Amino acid sequence: VAKDLGLQLPELRDRGVHIIDRGRMQYFALHGKTGHLVTAERIDREQLCRLVQKCVLRCELIVEEEM
Repeated sequence: VAKDLGLQLPELRDRGVHIIDRGRMQYFALHGKTGHLVTAERIDREQLCRLVQKCVLRCELIVEEEM
């Protein structure tokens, strides 16, 4: 994420960058030391999407400061 935004790691914190998942569970997070998008929870496809063929989890990246 840091690389894709063209930011250095400290700038992720300084600009207030964070991930917001839709729904109750927070499945994704930003790794503080690498700036990578990682899974924050175990994702159980059978539990989340048992009735659909295509399983999609959406999240948003929020940057509080100007880019």
